[in-house]
Amino acid sequence: MNGIFLIVRRSLRQHALSTLVTILSVALATGLVMSVFCVRDQAHDAFTGGTVGYDAVLGARGSQLQLVLNTVFQLETSPGNISWAYYQAVKKDPRVKLAVPYAVGDNLRGFRIVGTTSEVFTEFEYQEGKKLTPESGRIFAEPKSGPDAKREGVLGSYAAQKLGLKVGDIFKPFHGLYFDEKTQHDEEFTVVGILAPTNTPNDRVVWIPIDWVYRMKGHYGKKVTATESTNPLKKAIVSEVEAKAGEDIPDEFKEVSAVMIKFNSPISGMSMKQQVNNQGKEATLAWPIAESMNDLFNKIGWIDKVLELIAYLVVLVSAGSILASIYNTMNERRREFAILRALGARRGTVFGAIVAEAASIAALGSLCGYLVHTIILSGAAVVIRQNTGVVLDVLQFHPVLWMAPLGMTLIGAMSGIVPALKAYGTDVASNLTPVS
Repeated sequence: MNGIFLIVRRSLRQHALSTLVTILSVALATGLVMSVFCVRDQAHDAFTGGTVGYDAVLGARGSQLQLVLNTVFQLETSPGNISWAYYQAVKKDPRVKLAVPYAVGDNLRGFRIVGTTSEVFTEFEYQEGKKLTPESGRIFAEPKSGPDAKREGVLGSYAAQKLGLKVGDIFKPFHGLYFDEKTQHDEEFTVVGILAPTNTPNDRVVWIPIDWVYRMKGHYGKKVTATESTNPLKKAIVSEVEAKAGEDIPDEFKEVSAVMIKFNSPISGMSMKQQVNNQGKEATLAWPIAESMNDLFNKIGWIDKVLELIAYLVVLVSAGSILASIYNTMNERRREFAILRALGARRGTVFGAIVAEAASIAALGSLCGYLVHTIILSGAAVVIRQNTGVVLDVLQFHPVLWMAPLGMTLIGAMSGIVPALKAYGTDVASNLTPVS
C-alpha cells in the first residue's frame, strides 16, 4: 500500500495542471448534483410539507392554487373578493375555530400590504405553536372612526430590512400589487412594530388594520343587497360607494380578499369544502393547503427531471475527464511502469496505483464539491427568499451530501480501470529499450 501511495502522490504532483483541471470538473459535477437535490427537496418541503397553523384558505370563486399562492405565499394576484357578510357567516360557523380576514391590493415599494385584524397576531399561528410577534415595538391598534384615528402598520422583518424602516418611521402605500411611483396614496402610516423573523413569506408583508384598506382614497367598498333571500351566502347585487372619513363603514360596504381558517376538526374541513366548492357558486375553499401546492409541483415535475438529467450529464463528463486525463499520460508513463516492474513491482500493484490515482482525483474533487454546493445553495437561497420569502437552510443535512461524493469517487475509480488495464499490459522489455 505504501508503494501505491507513493506512486499516486508522485503522479498527481507531476501532472499537477491536468489533475487540477479534472478536480475542478469533478467538484462542479458533485456540487451541482448535491445542490439540485437540496434545493428541490427543501423548496418542496417549504411549499407543501411545512406544518402551518391554519387549515384552509377561503376566497373568491376560482383556482385553489391561485388562492393559496396569493394569501399564503404572497405570489399571485387575488382571484377576486367575497363579501364581509360571507366572512362573518363563516366566522360564526360552528365548524370554524378561527377565521382571519385578509384584504390585499396595495404595496409598499414592491412589498405587499395586507389589511387584517389584530387576531393575526394574538390568535393566528403561522406555524403550529408559533405566532407573529414583534421584535421591536408593538402590534397595531384597531382603528377608531373619527378625524383623530391613527394609521398604524407593522412590518415583517425582511420588508423592514429592505425598506430601511424602523419603529416611528412614516410610509405611504402604493396602489396595486406592483410598485409604481405614480400610484402613491396620500395617507400616511406610522410603523409601530417590526416582527421577529419567521423565515416564511410573512417576513415580506406590511400589515395594516383592514379598516384602513377601505378608508384609503381611491378604494371603494361594495354595498351588498341579497336577492330573493336573506342568506348572506347567496349571490348578491353590488353597487360601488366610497368610504367617508370620520364615519363607521357599514358591513355591506366591505369585502375581503381571503379568509384564513382553522377548523375544529378535519371532518369540519371536509364538510365545508363539499359545501363551498361543490354546492356553492360564490367562493372557493382551498383545503388542505398542501394538496394545492402538491398539484403545482406535480405539474412542473418535469423541470426537476431536466435538472437531474443535466446534473447526471455533468457527472458523466467529469468521469470522462478523469479517464482522459490519466489515459493521455499513459504513453509518457510506459517507461516509468516498466522500470517499476523491473524493480519487482507486480502487475497488480501498477493496476492498483492507476485506479487509486483516479479515485484520489475524484475524492479530492468531491471534497471541493462541498464548496461548490455551498456557493450554489447560498445563491439560490438569496434569490428564493427575495422572491418568495421562503428561506432555505444551507446547512440542512440531506442524504445526497454523502451519497454524491461517495458515488463520484466510485465513478472516478471505475474511470481509471481502462488506463489501468493499459498499464497492466505494459511490456517491460520493449519499454526499457534505450532510446537513441
